[in-house]
Amino acid sequence: MNRSRSRSGSRSRTIGRGLVTVALLTTAASVPAVANSPERSEDPGGPPPAPARSGSPSVVYDRVAHFYGAYIDVANDPGSNAAAAELRKFYLTADLRARLLAWEKQNDADGILRAQHVPSAWKVTPGDSGMGHTYTTVRLTWDSGPGTGGEKTYTYLTVRSDLESRKISDITSKY
Repeated sequence: MNRSRSRSGSRSRTIGRGLVTVALLTTAASVPAVANSPERSEDPGGPPPAPARSGSPSVVYDRVAHFYGAYIDVANDPGSNAAAAELRKFYLTADLRARLLAWEKQNDADGILRAQHVPSAWKVTPGDSGMGHTYTTVRLTWDSGPGTGGEKTYTYLTVRSDLESRKISDITSKY
């Protein structure tokens, strides 16, 4: 009887050691993944990781965000009219480009931004879709300037894009 207990105890120890080994290997494999995860800072008391940006050319509101980001970058650089025209040609329908030119002549302002100046930031939020179009809200952030207490103001635009071509087909002030 002692002998069967010894065999049974030996099997339990072997199974137990096997389970411990599997657990350790699983833990060892997952520790580097967690340690290298972008959400984790090297120094627990240090700054958070840098923000990441991503997008897809097939997602229409991503294309609106790409356009506004690039357009605002170009608008901040003097003498970049040719680049702005190329962005308009690539991202906007021909009909919208024609309507924007008329709007800009009448209002003496940039029709994309609906302003005479360049915003300090932008934010794009997807909206509803229907009848072959999707709508996106673009929030433009404007700095008040020095001596104003750093207050910011916002302009909201509704941007309509055609789902088939993924091009921007209308821009209007939201409010």
